[in-house]
Amino acid sequence: MTALAVILLVVGIVLLLLGIFVQTAQFLLWIGIIILVVAIILGLMRYIRRGA
Repeated sequence: MTALAVILLVVGIVLLLLGIFVQTAQFLLWIGIIILVVAIILGLMRYIRRGA
């Protein structure tokens, strides 16, 4: 019975850490998308100013 409790505790901790890492990765993904969009907009503005 004690072994089952230890296994459940380890599985619970692993799932908790996995959930935290997935949330962090999702946050970093959104930050990356925002930076990419800003870079594209700045690149287009530079291209338009140079062409005009």
